Amino acid sequence: MAHTATIGSQEVLCGEDQPVLSAFLRAGVWMPNSCNQGTCGTCKVRVVRGEVDHRDSPTDTLTHEERGQGLALACQATLRSDIEVQTLGGVAGCSTHPLRDLTATVVANEPIARDTRRLLLALPEPLGFHAGQYVELVVPGSNVRRQYSLVNTAEEDTVLELHVRSVLGGVATEGWIFAGLAEGDEVAVSGPLGDFFLPPAAEDEGGPLVLIGGGTGLAPLVGLVRTALARHPGRRVLLYHGVRGSEDLYDEERMAELARLHPGFTFVPVLSDEQPAPGSTHRSGFPTDCFIEDVQSARGWSGWLCGPPPMVEAGVKAFKRRRMAPRLIHREKFIPASD
Repeated sequence: MAHTATIGSQEVLCGEDQPVLSAFLRAGVWMPNSCNQGTCGTCKVRVVRGEVDHRDSPTDTLTHEERGQGLALACQATLRSDIEVQTLGGVAGCSTHPLRDLTATVVANEPIARDTRRLLLALPEPLGFHAGQYVELVVPGSNVRRQYSLVNTAEEDTVLELHVRSVLGGVATEGWIFAGLAEGDEVAVSGPLGDFFLPPAAEDEGGPLVLIGGGTGLAPLVGLVRTALARHPGRRVLLYHGVRGSEDLYDEERMAELARLHPGFTFVPVLSDEQPAPGSTHRSGFPTDCFIEDVQSARGWSGWLCGPPPMVEAGVKAFKRRRMAPRLIHREKFIPASD
C-alpha cells in the first residue's frame, strides 16, 4: 500500500517498498544524500509522525538507541503509514534535479591509466545534474548497482563521462566493464545522486578553492573545477591528484589546458610510491602534505576531498590545520563495495 511522506511543505507519494529518499528525489524534492547505501548516515532523518520499516539499515550507521529516538535512514526506510520527517542538517524540501532511470549507449570504453578506463555513455535525452554528483550503473543480469562520479559539467548533459578503476574480483569492473563492455552496448543508468557539488552560482562569490583527489577521486573534481572557473575565470584554484605512480596519472593534458586558460589554476600531480622523473613537475609524497607545504593559511577557502577514506580524513585535518572553516570542507569517500 502506498503512503505519503512530508518534509516541510512538500508531500510525496511513496510506493510500496520504495525508500523515502528515492521517493523524494524522484519527485524532484531535495534531501541530503551521499552514499545511498546506508553506510554514511548523511540522509538520516527524524520521523516526527508516523511509522517506518528500517529494513536493512546497518546498526553501525543507525543504532538501536537512535531508532528508539525516532531516527531513520531515508535511503533504507520504507513506510508503514503516512509520515512526516525532518532532516538533521542541511537544506531540504527545495526543488532539485529529479532522480531518473535511463538506458544509455556506450560510445567509448578506453584505458587511460594503469587499471583505469574512461567510460562514455550517450543518453537518449539530457539528464539534469550538478557537477560533482554521481550516477548508478546496473550490472546486466543482476541487481548489483555500482556508483561512479560524473566528470561532466552541468552543460555536458547528453554524454556522461565516468572514470572507472578496476577492483580485484569486482563484479562491475573485472566482471563487466573491463571484461568486454563494448561500444554500442546498452547500460541502465540512474541519477543524479549525491550532495558533493558547488553552491548555486548566485551564492558563489568566487573565493579560492583547494581540491584533493586520490586515484579516480579526481573524476568529480574535474567537473567542479571547470564549473568554478567558468563562473569566476580568475579565481585561485589548487587541484592535487594523488596516485601511487606515474602510470596511474591521467588527463594531464586537460589540466594543462585549463592552466593555460586560467592563470589562477594550478594542477599538482603527487606520487606516493615512486620518485618523480628528473625534470618532471610531479611531486612525491602525499597530496595532503603538499597542500600543507604550499598554503600557509586557507582562511576563507573552500576545500573538496574525494578518494579513499584515509586520504579524505587526512585532508580534513590538513584543511583545519590551515584554518579552513569546517562548514566549507566537503568530502566524498570512495569505498569499495566489498567493504
